Amino acid sequence: MGLFRRKGPLVFEPYSYRRRRSWSVPRWLLWLLSGIAIGAGGLYYVQQEYLPPRLSTEDSVRLQGSVSALEQRTAQLQAALDKAEADGKAVRGETARLHTELDAARQAVARLEKDLALFDEVLPPDPRDSPIGVRAAKFANDAGQLGYHVLLTRERKGGKAFRGQLEFVVAGERGGREQTVTLNPVELSFADYQHVKGSLPLPAGFLARQVTVRVLDRAGGTQQGMRVINAR
Repeated sequence: MGLFRRKGPLVFEPYSYRRRRSWSVPRWLLWLLSGIAIGAGGLYYVQQEYLPPRLSTEDSVRLQGSVSALEQRTAQLQAALDKAEADGKAVRGETARLHTELDAARQAVARLEKDLALFDEVLPPDPRDSPIGVRAAKFANDAGQLGYHVLLTRERKGGKAFRGQLEFVVAGERGGREQTVTLNPVELSFADYQHVKGSLPLPAGFLARQVTVRVLDRAGGTQQGMRVINAR
């Protein structure tokens, strides 16, 4: 019986349990809320004092428009630069091609000059030893025209070009009779040598047999060269 016996009186308190279990805010929650408040305040202070001001909606729209315009301008400049580079590459290619053609032309001229020098040595000289040599000539009757090809050389080379006239005195036959006609002169202008090629009209029914080639310093002037060549 001693197990259930308690000394002193028992007092019944119906509200004692509710008082012991009343709720209170935990300390860790208070610390968390305080940290959040302090952090938000610090962020606001730093933003107001040190960071750039926030842009308004209108400022953001204007800034976006400026960025888009700048990007478009950059694209245009890049396209212009690409085109300029392509054009420069094409110009460089064309320049290289022209240089190549120029070198080839110079080589061709050098070969022609050598051939001309050899030709001048091999070709028979004008027997009259005139200032203007009639080195070779060819004449042909061609349907009422006198076709001609004459090679002239100048003994005094270099300096001022020779200017004068080439005259053809043609002996032939017309209606069974011997005739001689003088054709219209051909203008001349050359420095060292000149190929004169073309055709001149003959009188109707005239057949050329022989042509006297005369080189004059002017119309009706002094004779500078002469040679007689048969026509065919």
